Amino acid sequence: MSTSAPSAYRTAGELAAASTGLDDDTTPLARAAADTVLARQAAGQRPPLPRPERTRVMVVANQKGGVGKTTTTVNVAAALAQLGQRVLVIDLDPQGNASTALGVAHQRGVPSTYDALVDGEPLADVTTASPDLPLLHVVPATIDLAGAEIELVSVVARENRLRRAIAGHALIGSAEAAGDDRYDFVFIDCPPSLGLLTLNALVAGAEMLIPIQAEYYALEGLGQLIETVEMVRAHLNPGLAISTILVTMYDARTRLASGVAQEVRSHFGDQVLRTSIPRSVRVSEAPSYGQTVMTYDPASPGALSYLEAAREIARKGAPR
Repeated sequence: MSTSAPSAYRTAGELAAASTGLDDDTTPLARAAADTVLARQAAGQRPPLPRPERTRVMVVANQKGGVGKTTTTVNVAAALAQLGQRVLVIDLDPQGNASTALGVAHQRGVPSTYDALVDGEPLADVTTASPDLPLLHVVPATIDLAGAEIELVSVVARENRLRRAIAGHALIGSAEAAGDDRYDFVFIDCPPSLGLLTLNALVAGAEMLIPIQAEYYALEGLGQLIETVEMVRAHLNPGLAISTILVTMYDARTRLASGVAQEVRSHFGDQVLRTSIPRSVRVSEAPSYGQTVMTYDPASPGALSYLEAAREIARKGAPR
């Protein structure tokens, strides 16, 4: 079944045909190259979305691995930056995959989340700019972060280290307090396990963005995650809200994917974004080039889906 592009934007092919006068004699390879160039140009000229009144701090977490958690973090962050939002990504996974995808150095010795959590360095001092998007900044993760949980065991209020670091950042807060240079969004990318690092993120965040793969096992993992959130809400962070659930790796050809998506939507309602992220080779390829799919192949279905998901998140606003 064919689907037409949403009226809010045109496909790269339509842009190419309108702007370059390509005809039927052009080779498919040349047309594809022209489409990609035009899509890259369009990505830098998207009209900005209205900025939130205060910084939205979103934790991206799921105890089940392989659901597209880091992929969702970096691509939603990049899409929001393309839509005029000022975004900070805090990489809290010792593997540093988010740092890789955003093109920032994260080898041992680079100022990182380890320095902020363990040594108490200000977040502003360990932040670096993403090379592809001027409105996107990153606090990278190094392998040193793998030992942070052991080092923090004896520290008083160890679960509050990240919350204090975020609260102390001059550009995180309300428009009145932080000014026009404030961050509009802070995304915290968690490791795929419930340890002290993820706990720090859950205590620091106001909202949760949960990516869920369109398969049966993902439903079991979601139930376990919600139990964890309820415990954190009861004892450490009563303001934490599950504001957004995003269905990833969606394959419309299978009944299973459709059934899982329908069950999630029936249970969580408006918390589930209307946009689903399809399986995409281009999304998987992008990190190997130190990029998100938003800059690697902005005309791809994966990039357009993440762009629409970012629009939904921004327009929906923070939970009250």
